[in-house]
Amino acid sequence: MKRLLLALAAAVQVVAPAARAGDVVTLAPAAQDLERGEALVVDIREPSEWRETGVLPNAVLVPFRDADSFLAQVGPRLKPGQPIALICRSGRRSAAAAAAIAGRSGHPVVNVAGGMVRLMHEGYRPAPCPVC
Repeated sequence: MKRLLLALAAAVQVVAPAARAGDVVTLAPAAQDLERGEALVVDIREPSEWRETGVLPNAVLVPFRDADSFLAQVGPRLKPGQPIALICRSGRRSAAAAAAIAGRSGHPVVNVAGGMVRLMHEGYRPAPCPVC
């Protein structure tokens, strides 16, 4: 937990609450740290991927299609200043999505490096998808 808090504290310093376009922090937190809830974790994969591998139990499940619709769905769930941690399969889509929303969200944006593949390689066993 301390590791994630330190990493998120660093992220908040790098990506200020009034973030500019392109400001993204890439971190590789452990699954247990993501489950603790300091950041709003958003799994941006497709429903078929959620069914295939499972999900983090506390993740908000919102496929990323475009910045406007994504922020319309995720924005109401955010607390003031709360970081948004985006996760996908490998970290590529979440990096692109993070870049697309960073300057528009008003929140620190964290790209979860390596995505679900990394977490599972580290031994994490995701929960079944609750909406699939």
